[in-house]
Amino acid sequence: MSDLSEIQLNDRAGVLCQEIPPRAETLQIAVKTLDSGTTLIDMGIEVPGSKEAAIYLARVCLADLGEVTLDMPKDKAWPTVGVSTQKPVAACLASQYAGWEIKGDKFFAMGSGPMRAAAGREALFDEIGYREDASEAVGVLETAKFPPERVCLEIAEKCDVVPEQLTLLVAPTSSICGTLQIVARSVETALHKLHELKFDLSRIETGSGTAPLPPLVKDDFAAIGRTNDAILYGGQVTLEVHGDDESLAEIGPRAPSSASPDYGRPFAEVLAEYGNDFYKVDPLLFSPAVIEFVNLDTGSCFRFGEVNEEVLERSFSGM
Repeated sequence: MSDLSEIQLNDRAGVLCQEIPPRAETLQIAVKTLDSGTTLIDMGIEVPGSKEAAIYLARVCLADLGEVTLDMPKDKAWPTVGVSTQKPVAACLASQYAGWEIKGDKFFAMGSGPMRAAAGREALFDEIGYREDASEAVGVLETAKFPPERVCLEIAEKCDVVPEQLTLLVAPTSSICGTLQIVARSVETALHKLHELKFDLSRIETGSGTAPLPPLVKDDFAAIGRTNDAILYGGQVTLEVHGDDESLAEIGPRAPSSASPDYGRPFAEVLAEYGNDFYKVDPLLFSPAVIEFVNLDTGSCFRFGEVNEEVLERSFSGM
């Protein structure tokens, strides 16, 4: 795809990561180097992290191809995480999407960030037409445990870099960094849904979105529920696109989360109904509450879905 052809995702993320260690104390994070030479940046396991660190983490996930903001609108009950990108396929699908399951002895993490493009293990990279020969690899792990040395060595090998060229940022879902970086995935979730619906992603010029930042909870499982609800019931995404109006009108009703039969309850309840197995949940549920298409060629605007304040209140209040 044209918006991927000249972008080095890992190099961009690597430059951004250089800003983090000198500010570790202010950001309330910690940086350490493993015996293998891999750099680990703790953003919430043994340290509290901070909102500023969380924005860094979200930007790394996007390979620094997007802006991430945290706002407190006067008319809203919760802070709002905003994200915008001029390179949506590269930033959101080639980098930000958590498409790599990292497994080891008593270890599991969801992997995102530009290291995925270096490894190129997912079929998604065949479909978007991009893989990266990287001189360094940068990844984000959603986990409550530090990755064992062996896991880091395996990641480096799959990314075709030496361990000294690997940087991993780690944060539990329940931490401020873990929670915010997930809520910053409103545009990514919209693109992934459209990809599942066979929409031509090359038509998408820009993407922007917002979603409410839920109150923190100490339990990772509860945090998973709230962060999903933030997007499923509160996420609002605008995509600037090219092409005809008819296809937008046709695909639009299937795009928001309300198109799924699993829609309408807090995500934790839905997940419990399926024995806490994510893969049994209807995949069409995973999309923002609202998706708006702005056709740059025709000037038409199409808006589908609506924010569900009732479910957000139930989820965020723990009711």
